[in-house]
Amino acid sequence: MTRSATYVETPDGQMPAHLWLPEGGTGPGLLLLQEIFGISRYVQSRAEDLADLGYVVLAPEIYWRLGVSRVAEGPQAMDEGLALMGRVDWDAAVRDAGTALGDLRGRPEVDGGAGVVGFCFGGGLGFHLAAVEEPDALVAYYGSAIPQLLELAPRVTCPSLHHLGLADAYIDGDARAAMLDALRSRPATRVETYEGADHAFDNPDLPLHHADASAAAWEHTVAFLAEQLPAT
Repeated sequence: MTRSATYVETPDGQMPAHLWLPEGGTGPGLLLLQEIFGISRYVQSRAEDLADLGYVVLAPEIYWRLGVSRVAEGPQAMDEGLALMGRVDWDAAVRDAGTALGDLRGRPEVDGGAGVVGFCFGGGLGFHLAAVEEPDALVAYYGSAIPQLLELAPRVTCPSLHHLGLADAYIDGDARAAMLDALRSRPATRVETYEGADHAFDNPDLPLHHADASAAAWEHTVAFLAEQLPAT
């Protein structure tokens, strides 16, 4: 597995991005969409995991218009991440993600289609992207914006896998129920839920990490990608 810095050409300039190649150098593509902390250590770790499975992974810096690559780790990280997310131009972020998906599809290393994997902020962004760009597959971990995007659910026709903790304090009550109902109504969509898991349960750098839910979700993710976007 190798990693390099790259960029995605947009109408407004060059969006910084990070590219991971599998050992063989080629494979299906995965657009990795960041959590609220940007291209964090955790996001980089998951990119490496996906590249080790045989995927070409592209992670654009969605906060590039704000001049931020990642939030520094520390006690202020959550407040800073939430503040950055609140400043994002959502429509521009969707366009940037779509441009990055097109860039990924056009890379010579990509062979066998291109999907999207998103975490938290990136899970919701990936869901919106799937409604307008039709990737070959979508994996969304606790997409925080999805409850506000449920009108797009009929337009998400690609095979999709969603992970949601049943103790998620960020997506709770009526929002969770509406989200689960809308997603489960779609024929190509799978939803996996995890008892006792809160938001961001997959991130081992946060106190919300739930080891059992993280391991189970990753197992589901690997199997889903092998089925929908197999890497040779």
